[in-house]
Amino acid sequence: MTQDFQEGILTLLPRLRRFAVGLARDPADADDLCQMTIERALRSRGQWLPGSRLDSWMYRIMRNLWIDEARAKTRRGKTFVDEEHGLAIGASGAQEAAVELNDVDRALAQLPDEQREAVLLVMVEGYSYKEAAEIIGCPVGTLNSRLVRGRDALLGLLGEAA
Repeated sequence: MTQDFQEGILTLLPRLRRFAVGLARDPADADDLCQMTIERALRSRGQWLPGSRLDSWMYRIMRNLWIDEARAKTRRGKTFVDEEHGLAIGASGAQEAAVELNDVDRALAQLPDEQREAVLLVMVEGYSYKEAAEIIGCPVGTLNSRLVRGRDALLGLLGEAA
């Protein structure tokens, strides 16, 4: 294992955790998802091509694990998460900002999974449409459609004009 690979994973941890919290909407599940992602990345280290983007590769691993976990949870009959989980996510700050952040978090949680992941990758993580489409494994047009629908739904849920 190269030093660059290890350092790359360590550098990505905060972003991966933020993405995991956005997907899982539960801090404990997000931590589990991060751990599984790192374990899978370390086991599959030989599949990563040096010189390629480690972040895209790691996000793709996390997304696939999340989909697998979501399907498994559905099969087990655990289809919802307590509302109080995920409400305390974000930076400390003014009370008004915390309330707004909670509103956005709740609105984001109402989006269908494919729209939420598109919004998280492009609007929160800052990936280009092409990069986000590669991570998700869909055409750019599909990603764009999901993003537009997700953004419009968010604006509607937050009470702004779409």
